[in-house]
Amino acid sequence: MSVLSHFFAFGTTVIGAPDEDTALSVLPAHGLLLEGKGYKAVALSALGSYGAIVVCIFILYLVRFIIGSPLFLYSTLQEIMVWILIAISILMLATEKAKIDDFGAKGIRPAVSGMLFATFVFFLSGVFGLVILDFSLDSPIGLDAPVLFPALAGLFGMPTLLNSLMTKPVIPEQKIEKLILTADEKRSSILSIITGSLAGILVSIIPGITSATGTILAMNAREGSGNEQTIVTLSSVNTASAFSVIIVLFIILRPRSGAALAVNELISVEEWTALMIPTTLIYLLIFLIFAGSLSYFLTLSVGRLFARKFAEAPYSLIVTLTIAMISILVFIFTGFMGLFVLLSATCIGFLPVFWGVRRSHCMGLLLIPIILHFL
Repeated sequence: MSVLSHFFAFGTTVIGAPDEDTALSVLPAHGLLLEGKGYKAVALSALGSYGAIVVCIFILYLVRFIIGSPLFLYSTLQEIMVWILIAISILMLATEKAKIDDFGAKGIRPAVSGMLFATFVFFLSGVFGLVILDFSLDSPIGLDAPVLFPALAGLFGMPTLLNSLMTKPVIPEQKIEKLILTADEKRSSILSIITGSLAGILVSIIPGITSATGTILAMNAREGSGNEQTIVTLSSVNTASAFSVIIVLFIILRPRSGAALAVNELISVEEWTALMIPTTLIYLLIFLIFAGSLSYFLTLSVGRLFARKFAEAPYSLIVTLTIAMISILVFIFTGFMGLFVLLSATCIGFLPVFWGVRRSHCMGLLLIPIILHFL
């Protein structure tokens, strides 16, 4: 939603791209990148993000009335939160579509094998989370040492980068064309934005689920779609979650993200109980709308500039420097023990890449500890 969050859409498209065989199992945007449509992926991502801001503004009061008074849905959810998290976990595993035919290519065995491997990744990540969340890491220079930094970098970032470095994909020259959608694509995009925005709001309310989980829920709430609508949905979920988490903070007085936590510490958060929006929240909303609008146009401009030159860039060198930068940052913030966590998480993160299952199952890292906490 901020300028940087839109730029990450292009960064994740062009950095860490897999080869053709694993493109769809890693990131949908990479499939378009390898077709020379990386800029289109960025434009679709920006469209989904901007659309999510519009949806969130339109249903601002609806969210307030449902979560807070008079319906107080959040209070009801708190009583059954553990069962909601369990249901979401089961839904994620049951909707895994990867087919693994190493144990037989006939019947339902490949589909069942995919679900079983996804379940294994989910619980392995959960056990890993139970172990490392008790770790006490120390920064060599006295900074805060969050254990989730090396864990999440290893589960989701490093495997893609290392796989890209090993496979050395050929990045074709990118086509730079104005995003023009057909009537069917417009209808699909609007549906993707609406379902993604609603899922993003859900992510901002329920602890332990991420935008990747929200995207799976949104995609399952509608008919299947290709890479392009998956990109729109994912961007909508990300932006709606980042936007609504600030609104939810003023309704339930609980921060659900690092940004909301920072806002909660920097300013006085007044509970939104009256019909009028609190003055502080009005100022924040103005800033968020302005930043989201500005970042939409900046993303298209910067994305166009990068797309023109990226095919000429030393791709392997860029990926290598990115891996080195992540490793250095992990050491600066968490020391040698953090590097050990990063290495262990990377080994687990490679499993979804090799087996072709969704990487979102690695969020067992948080979901299982949270479920056990509620139990």
